[in-house]
Amino acid sequence: MYLEQKFSIGELDGISKRTIEEHLKLYAGYVKHVNVIYEKIEEYVKDSEKHAYALGELQRRFGFEFDGMRNHEYYFRSLEGGPAALSEDSLLKKQIAQEWGSFDAWLIRFKSIAMLRGIGWAMLYWDPHAKRLVNAWVDEQHLGQLVGLLLILGLDMWEHSYYLDYGTEKKKYSEAFFKNLNWNVIENNFVKAIA
Repeated sequence: MYLEQKFSIGELDGISKRTIEEHLKLYAGYVKHVNVIYEKIEEYVKDSEKHAYALGELQRRFGFEFDGMRNHEYYFRSLEGGPAALSEDSLLKKQIAQEWGSFDAWLIRFKSIAMLRGIGWAMLYWDPHAKRLVNAWVDEQHLGQLVGLLLILGLDMWEHSYYLDYGTEKKKYSEAFFKNLNWNVIENNFVKAIA
């Protein structure tokens, strides 16, 4: 059984308490549905021929719900502990500069991914096979997740992340997210990924 994680998110600059509260309810729904679907799969697999169609649909839905749960866990963790800058001597900052020339050049690229039309996630991954960082867009929660890569940073670009505060102004929300980001958490994700 998957457990709903609790997050210690203080007052944020530009992202309202109400938005975070509503967003956390959506996260709780992902956790709940992961467990419900998992239980149904266990029940239906006992007679997999009879339930073949239902099992197929449940397996498809499981990926959506599971990635929704996990993506949000990375997202909310990155907002815990208050904003913290990425230190100049951080391993992640050095890797970003190696990959894209500078942190600022990477940030422009990453934010442009976040501005894509539609719902989804802007992601920064570590590719342990090629030993490099990769930016990507993930549709919904699961379509476009890159196999074998480890998530370092995830920016939720579904409307529920910003609509209460900004309406359709995604860019203002993206700026607010980066103002509140705890880069110590992101650095820790990276250090674990390269270990």
